[in-house]
Amino acid sequence: MKALSIVFAGTPEFSVPALEALVGSSHHVVAVYTQPDRPAGRGRRLAMSPVKQCALRHGLPVEQPGSLRDPAAVQGLACRTPDLMVVAAYGLILPPGVLALPRLGCVNIHASLLPRWRGAAPIQRAILAGDRVSGVTIMQMDAGLDTGPMLLERHCPIEPRDTSATLHDRLAALGAEAILQAVDALASGTAQARPQPEAGVTYAHKLRKEEALIDWSAPASHIDRQVRAFNPWPVAETRWEGRQLRVWEAYCEDAPGIADAIPGTMAVPGTVVAADATGLGVATGRGMLRVTQVQLAGRKAQPAADFVNAHRLEGAVLGT
Repeated sequence: MKALSIVFAGTPEFSVPALEALVGSSHHVVAVYTQPDRPAGRGRRLAMSPVKQCALRHGLPVEQPGSLRDPAAVQGLACRTPDLMVVAAYGLILPPGVLALPRLGCVNIHASLLPRWRGAAPIQRAILAGDRVSGVTIMQMDAGLDTGPMLLERHCPIEPRDTSATLHDRLAALGAEAILQAVDALASGTAQARPQPEAGVTYAHKLRKEEALIDWSAPASHIDRQVRAFNPWPVAETRWEGRQLRVWEAYCEDAPGIADAIPGTMAVPGTVVAADATGLGVATGRGMLRVTQVQLAGRKAQPAADFVNAHRLEGAVLGT
């Protein structure tokens, strides 16, 4: 098997395990492309992407074009004459001219089992939809949105308490394993791509902050998925006494007859029907949600039990 000359393109933490794996392989990473440094933190200082930090640790050349439609950026890539370009959550569109540059084309590590959850937020959308299995797909890139033929898939169960953060980490590691196998197959000429199925296509649209607002009239099971899907961003939230209250952790709790949980009142959705050492029990449109970690605006996240100790919650109606 001949070692391949590879250009790697990626930006966030998800991409780092794959880059580390390729650097440690028999193949040669000749350059790393990542998005330009962005302002971050309270001081809004320019910060390097996780991929750039990884590349610099390994002494790899780093390129940060604002667009790959820039002729100078395309020419710079062409001068490296790569056999293959590996893309993992890069965040920039690869125009047809770039897709055609490497001898073996461009391959992408996508965090779903295609054609389900094409698009920007496959991990979060899978949890929000209640999927029981996810995975990674290594696909050959074409001009469409995650529509190219598949080289291989690796499955990963979604555990009942998975958040986007925990599932992200497992899929990133799985993607690193899968890309090595795919690259070796391409290098040896044994790779066999197959078209994506026409049935089962769904789109993982980019997350919006407005989606994080909890509608307490929804079933507890849906809100539970919302809390887990939006952890660590944008974080599910509600209102309490006119202030933002973020909900970092919660779980469903069977609570028959919840409307009678507070004597003489109707437990409308959002009502805190219990506040004790186990957290907040909140009435929903169907069932009760046990909230176990919260964050009041301007404060640090804390166990809901500690929040209960400092504030009177029982009988309060969240969302108002």
